[in-house]
Amino acid sequence: MIVKAVIDEDFVNYKKPSMFIAFPRCDFKCERECGIACCQNSDLAQSPDIEIDCQKLVERFLQNPISEAVVCGGLETFDTFDDLIYFIRAFREKSDAEIVVFTGFSRVEVDDKIDVLSSFKNIIVKFGRYIPGQKPHYDEVLGIELASDNQYAERIS
Repeated sequence: MIVKAVIDEDFVNYKKPSMFIAFPRCDFKCERECGIACCQNSDLAQSPDIEIDCQKLVERFLQNPISEAVVCGGLETFDTFDDLIYFIRAFREKSDAEIVVFTGFSRVEVDDKIDVLSSFKNIIVKFGRYIPGQKPHYDEVLGIELASDNQYAERIS
């Protein structure tokens, strides 16, 4: 599996301490649509790809006494959807801990992928592109502030 980064203990992207996996691809739809360079992940996109065994990621999570969930984010998780599903399947063989998936897509744009994700236990999806100039707001599901009014999280299973 190719990733950009793995943070074993992240306290920023979810209300529970989480392993954060930075997925490696994005077509920068947010910037294309708003017409300005605004992605907070631009630097991450320039970092080298890291090849990591999916089973080793799962074991790292299981051996960590602090992390209680996994957050899949970084660039656009749905741009490498096959890897996301591969990871979730491997993870579900060993743990029912929550998995939070960040996407810049709206729910309508990825309904088919949500149908696939909803077949797994304890999945939360954060929807919505970043839109510059909007006020951040608190999301009850994630327990964190999101940057744009159109962004929200939903427990899908």
